[in-house]
Amino acid sequence: MDIASMEKTCRAVRRDIINMTADAASGHPGGSLSAVEIITTLFFGKMNIDPANPKKADRDRFVLSKGHAAPCYYAVLGEKGFFDKAEFKNFRQLHSFLQGHPDAKKCPGVEASTGSLGQGISIAVGMALGAKKLDHSGVKVYTLLGDGELQEGQVWEASMAASHYKLDNLTVIIDNNGLQIDGTNDQVMGLGDLNAKFTSFGFYVLEIDGNDVEAVSKALDTETDGRPKCIIARTVKGKGVSFMENQVGWHGKAPSEWERQQALKELED
Repeated sequence: MDIASMEKTCRAVRRDIINMTADAASGHPGGSLSAVEIITTLFFGKMNIDPANPKKADRDRFVLSKGHAAPCYYAVLGEKGFFDKAEFKNFRQLHSFLQGHPDAKKCPGVEASTGSLGQGISIAVGMALGAKKLDHSGVKVYTLLGDGELQEGQVWEASMAASHYKLDNLTVIIDNNGLQIDGTNDQVMGLGDLNAKFTSFGFYVLEIDGNDVEAVSKALDTETDGRPKCIIARTVKGKGVSFMENQVGWHGKAPSEWERQQALKELED
């Protein structure tokens, strides 16, 4: 898919996020909107996947470590054809497979049940280790973390293991929007120099504009000299909707009907 088509898909994904969270009167729009270009580029431009055969053995894997951004994940899976987009109406409803956090046992295309922050990267490291050392396959593993999530110690244990086992089939992407549920990262617990941190843990590190499809695509294609890759993607929380952008209050608040209509109008324009 070319860049223009990818950007068009990103707009559709953003509309899906707004509609899902508004219909449910629940969910996490802010961090879902910031991750759109990242997840869309992976699923529409990079990963070896087949919506008609979601469990094929040689598929690439994606783990949404920041599981609360499930609306973005579901929107991309629906747009890609893993399930009927009519299911979006059932987001966060009882008995729906589109739960508030991804459920690998129920939702087609979801590789890991996530939501407890810090665990997703550990799962991804295990997947990458199995693919490289046991299966000796060409399977690639991608995981997306929130920047606030880096305050979890488990993240750094997993990162140490990824470097030790030279998991060059693993890409860790940080959705670095600067905000988390209780405020800015600096207010809650400063993250320091992320580039230096991941470099010291043995990663090949890139810093990019994470809301730029072309920049994301190029970063994903970059070779790493046998090291695991870390992409620090600078993003805007609530990206694409003016009144949500850089507003911590939209971390876990659904739009009202009036706000839905305003957001959709902006996304159409």
